[in-house]
Amino acid sequence: MPFTLSRRALLAAAPLAVPGLARAQAAWKPTRPVTMVVPFGAGSGTDTVSRLLASLLEQEWGSQVVVENKPGANGAIAAIATARAAPDGHTVMITTNSPHGATPALMRRPTYDAVADFTPICRMGTYIFAFVVGEQVPVRSMAEFLALAKAQPGQLTLASGNTTGVVGAAMLNRIGGVDVTHVPYRSSPPAMTDLIAGRITCMFADIASSRGFLNEGKMRPLGITSARRTPLFPDWPPLAEVGLPGFELLSWMGAVGPARMPEEMTGAWNAAIRKVWERPATAERLGTFGIERVTSTPAEFGAFIRDQIAFWGEQARAAGIEPQ
Repeated sequence: MPFTLSRRALLAAAPLAVPGLARAQAAWKPTRPVTMVVPFGAGSGTDTVSRLLASLLEQEWGSQVVVENKPGANGAIAAIATARAAPDGHTVMITTNSPHGATPALMRRPTYDAVADFTPICRMGTYIFAFVVGEQVPVRSMAEFLALAKAQPGQLTLASGNTTGVVGAAMLNRIGGVDVTHVPYRSSPPAMTDLIAGRITCMFADIASSRGFLNEGKMRPLGITSARRTPLFPDWPPLAEVGLPGFELLSWMGAVGPARMPEEMTGAWNAAIRKVWERPATAERLGTFGIERVTSTPAEFGAFIRDQIAFWGEQARAAGIEPQ
């Protein structure tokens, strides 16, 4: 179903910054082009938002901000590259619940420490993920999808391009009592290509990368992964309300740097992000991507990451996912 957003809904869904951080821009500024590492491919939701942030920071700093996509291993490749970079403020990563939440729980021998190897900078937003089917799939509701899946065990396929899809697939099978075959991809765009072509049945899609296909009717949303409805898409019910009781996956994004970034640099990055992110026009733009804006202090984001690692680990174990 096509969707439209009102300006009022966009702004109402975008919480303002938490208090407690000095509003003035810190003295530090980049002295050469900045590299912004993105853990997913071009066209993904994280890539789309990262490029918006890069353009805003370039205007703010007068320095080039280069987006460098490093997809693969559910964000681990990008995380390792960032952790190995010099902590001089010129390399940051736009991370998500994949590399700094679920991926550590999905790896038998983690190749990086999601806490010790990074400097938290700022939380940036919460993604709205929808469970979608291709237009050729003959269902119009989650109840109809579950009935179809039960009638065809193992025959329906679910694509994933991130850990929301990986964990979501396991949760769908466990809570829904179905057997849908999981098909992993390196990133969301190629997964969506196959879904639209009819080679894949369904997926958990972020609105930032799928909004065009949703508007064109090439994907059909059956519900969202959050536990509550969002004013951005008030007609889309949480999956927990339509056949998957207790289903909840919080997908988020934020900025981190390598470990041991000096406080002055961390503070400058935090202040710059919050300055451009808290503008009403930015909140409106993020809303069109299906992202509810959030900001934080570095300390608050660090605590949030630790909580999320525990949360996603619990979800993975509950879903019966064995570390690889």
